[in-house]
Amino acid sequence: MIKALRGMKDLTFEESKKFTYIIDRATKIAKNYGYSYIETPILEETKLFKRSVGESSDIVGKEMYQFVDKGGNDVCMRPEGTAGVVRAFIQAKLDRRVNEKFKFFYHGAMFRYERPQKGRLREFHQFGCESFGEESVYEDFTIIQMIADIFDSLGIKYALKINSLGCKECMPKYRENLVKFLETKKADLCEDCNRRVSTNPIRVLDCKNSNCQEILKSSPKLIDNLCESCKSDFEELKRILEQNGIEFEVDTNLVRGLDYYNKTAFEFISKEIGAQSAIAGGGRYDRLVEFLNGKSTPAVGFAIGIERIMDIVKLPETKREGYYMGVLDQKGLDTLLPLAHRKRRETKTFIEYKPKKLKAHLKGADKINAKYCVVIGEDELKNGTLWIKDLEEKKESIIKQKEF
Repeated sequence: MIKALRGMKDLTFEESKKFTYIIDRATKIAKNYGYSYIETPILEETKLFKRSVGESSDIVGKEMYQFVDKGGNDVCMRPEGTAGVVRAFIQAKLDRRVNEKFKFFYHGAMFRYERPQKGRLREFHQFGCESFGEESVYEDFTIIQMIADIFDSLGIKYALKINSLGCKECMPKYRENLVKFLETKKADLCEDCNRRVSTNPIRVLDCKNSNCQEILKSSPKLIDNLCESCKSDFEELKRILEQNGIEFEVDTNLVRGLDYYNKTAFEFISKEIGAQSAIAGGGRYDRLVEFLNGKSTPAVGFAIGIERIMDIVKLPETKREGYYMGVLDQKGLDTLLPLAHRKRRETKTFIEYKPKKLKAHLKGADKINAKYCVVIGEDELKNGTLWIKDLEEKKESIIKQKEF
């Protein structure tokens, strides 16, 4: 038997209901915040992610589904959503429309070749939003507020962590200080951290190794080395969050796994899902449009991991809905079809083609949680009527077919 590949999963029945419920809720809230839908290709040029995510990142170095296609192009299946949206933004020349603001939301499959575990698959899905053209820290707050609204609507309890990653003015000096500190600790750091010291030292702060985490407690903190502009923005963000009742924790070791972030960085975490506790993350990436050969444009965004939250989302109790339609005799089927077609224009309608006894039809209607069971028997066919039972009210009636 052919099975799904390791780390890839079918979504069926209860899981598919949860998946669409999450997407529908998030979509409604994103639209209420003024975002419009964007769809980008799953397959992109590899250099897009090398330039945006960073060649020194684990995603590019170890995890991408990368290959040369039949045309000799170096391509990969997208490992994250932001870079593709930024590429589309530049390709549509939206970066040249000065003083205009653009807001997009997306959802879809992403791919990373990593060890599959609970809440972390090789094919996974994200819901994300990207805001272009707004440099105000109020937009950073609004993005955070939107995620909080999404999680509140899904009944998810969360904690918010924030940090500032500085800018091109304050980051270089901090990086230099951090490298000096890490060089003195090389003998005690893990293999990955030792490699990152020379390739991407900021990523050392994100190491999950308990020994490294202990060492990093005494490392220089970027938040203590911010320039006046970054410090002012971060203090303002904290003030706005407090004023609006959104609780947060400043995590001085919080960095994002992608190289393009600057200034505000944040993560939403949940204690309900085990070790993989991050359920959403994002931040500001004011230089990414420029990195990808576009005109410098401030931007901020986020992504929610759908599989991360599937197990902690509870579906609302479903009400009976729609019609179940069946016949007691094969002769009634031709009469039933046009009636069902008209009803499908307004509500969910299921037809059972096989003639059955009334008791079997009622059982079938109950199984699909239909509100009404409609049956045509010999008498109904002769009289031009329908037998209908309201399965919520437990009431039966006979009506004319033309009144249905």
